[in-house]
Parts: sequence; C-alpha cells; structure tokens
Amino acid sequence: MAPAKKAPSADADDVLKSFIARASSSRYTFSSERDAPQSEICREDAQNTRECLVLQMHSKRLFEAMQNLGFFCALPMDPERTHMECNRIPGE
Repeated sequence: MAPAKKAPSADADDVLKSFIARASSSRYTFSSERDAPQSEICREDAQNTRECLVLQMHSKRLFEAMQNLGFFCALPMDPERTHMECNRIPGE
C-alpha cells in the first residue's frame, strides 16, 4: 500500500470530490484521531487496490461531506474496528 498523500487544507472539499469522482463506485473508509483537524480517507476497488489521502478536515465534517456526495457511512460490524465505511447509495 502506498503512503497517503496530504491534501492542502484550503480546498479539502474540492480534493475530496475529485478523489471520489475517480472511482465513485468504490468502497471508502475514513478515520482520524479524536478531535484531529485531519482525516485519512481510503478507497478500495474490486481488485483490492487501496489508495489513501489525508484531508485537512475533521472526521465529523468528512462524514457530512460523504453524505452530501451520496454515500451511506456507518461503523463496521466488527466492534474492534473504529473507522467509518462508506458506500454509494444506489441512484445517487
């Protein structure tokens, strides 16, 4: 897995939209430390290729942005895992 790239803070929403647009049907996950000003978002495609990006965006704001982009995000079923999983809502 390649190291996550850092995105500039000024255009975090635009960077997120561009990242999603490249593979909008992929499964996305994101996580961050509590109250951290940045979050890491990753996508995994059908071939299990994973690409990650660090955004200057609090996790609560990233959750909201993903919902606005047509994704349903939730915690995974495994209680040991603490990241959010996001999938495109069909028809969005």
